Amino acid sequence: MKDSTIYYVYLVSNWNNNVLYVGFTNNLQRRIYEHKNKLLKGFTQKYNCSKLVYFEQTVDVYSALNREKEIKKWRREKKNLLVESINPEWKDLSIDWE
Repeated sequence: MKDSTIYYVYLVSNWNNNVLYVGFTNNLQRRIYEHKNKLLKGFTQKYNCSKLVYFEQTVDVYSALNREKEIKKWRREKKNLLVESINPEWKDLSIDWE
């Protein structure tokens, strides 16, 4: 039986979109909840990154990890273009999640 876990590569930003964080998870709703409630120590807590502005998904964990590493190496301008390709207004994509 094949594992059907979905893996997410995501970008969160702060309120004015000055800071971007690239992450990887197998439970996007839980991870965004953790960012919004500052349950994760480190970068996102320090810079108040809790606004989900981009995500993509795959069933291949290695593809997700490689994609996260790839995006992390990009210059800010390229990351901005990625976000704007699906979210031109930089809205919080998780706003309706409970």
